[in-house]
Amino acid sequence: AVKVKAKNQLEDLKREGEVKHLAFSASLLASGQGHTGPFNTEITLIFKHVVTNIGNAYNRETGLFTAPVRGVYHFEFHIFGHGSNNPTSAELVKNGEKVFMSWTSQPAGGQKASNGVSLLLEIGDVVFMRMWANSRIYDNQSHHTTFSGHLLFTM
Repeated sequence: AVKVKAKNQLEDLKREGEVKHLAFSASLLASGQGHTGPFNTEITLIFKHVVTNIGNAYNRETGLFTAPVRGVYHFEFHIFGHGSNNPTSAELVKNGEKVFMSWTSQPAGGQKASNGVSLLLEIGDVVFMRMWANSRIYDNQSHHTTFSGHLLFTM
């Protein structure tokens, strides 16, 4: 019984060790170039070109990051747009609630807005990016529009 318990404890420690390595980085479009939006409602942004997804906590199909372990995570996002009547704007959302946002608007030329935050997340907390209604975001093969996050430490 002691041997089984020790083996289970070792497996738990291995899993815990694996979970401590979490990082993802993705850009909006998987390929090509183009604008996302404007739409008459806010939408979840799905960052399709995943460069790094250590720990597989980011879902490229839904755009959702789900915390597999309690800890402090750092997220950053950069959104790019071309000048127009529509702003370039998005917000970082935790469990359905807006945390931080980024917004820029100008009639011509390229524009970029960025932001970042460190959050204490519980197991199962969900973080994602949401584009505001009537916004317009651009991305291409240079990967201007990105969303990244990583675990700083467990708690």
